[in-house]
Amino acid sequence: MNERLQQVTKDFGDTATASAHTFATSFQTIASAHADFAKKLMQHNSEFMSQLSSVKEPAKLIEVQSEYVKSAYETFVAESKRLAELYANLFKQTTKPFEDLIAKNKAA
Repeated sequence: MNERLQQVTKDFGDTATASAHTFATSFQTIASAHADFAKKLMQHNSEFMSQLSSVKEPAKLIEVQSEYVKSAYETFVAESKRLAELYANLFKQTTKPFEDLIAKNKAA
């Protein structure tokens, strides 16, 4: 019984360490994705302002603004989906070691 408790304690510690490592790696990936998204937004806004400053006609102004809004929306949706997938993977990968441990202990 004492050996079993020691093994379970060791397994739990190993699992927590593996989960924490996975969390840190995944979190770093997510932080990079957020930074990339912010960089894209800044670049997109800068390009828009540059285009906007060269517009001379009201019709062209509406066209440039419409293109900007459409592009901004599409970028936001795509990046939101990508970030949601990264967060879902973070949760799955972080909890997987614990699921494996539970399955192992049920089998024992």
